[in-house]
Amino acid sequence: MTTTHGSAKWQGGIKDGKGAISTKSGALSDYPYGFASRFEGGKPGSNPEELIGAAHAACFTMALSLILGEAKLTAEHMETKADVTLEKVADGFAITAVHLTLSAKIPGADNATFQELAGKAKAGCPVSKLLNTKITLDASLQG
Repeated sequence: MTTTHGSAKWQGGIKDGKGAISTKSGALSDYPYGFASRFEGGKPGSNPEELIGAAHAACFTMALSLILGEAKLTAEHMETKADVTLEKVADGFAITAVHLTLSAKIPGADNATFQELAGKAKAGCPVSKLLNTKITLDASLQG
């Protein structure tokens, strides 16, 4: 088992307040986040949905690498984008969907096998299991 952490600080009200996020690894250290960077765009800073997207893309891609290895395949290159949708719902806001877009070059893989293995990674990665939302996948195999 492994346990790690991220942390957040906040000062002020929801619209005028300022926050900072940090990770145990130091990849983020007091990186700004706030209402404007989350809901208004164009402002410097991060937001929870962006971080979930990065985490999901990374987790899914690593899971697929493992599954490919079990099938005696090795990716030359994989790139995943996770679009995380935050919407207003009756009781506030909710993440209602994550759409994964994968582009991969995997020598020796045919498209049917690739699609099957990518689907297994989508369902099996720990972040997918954590999220209680609709997760879709478009996976393209490059020649």
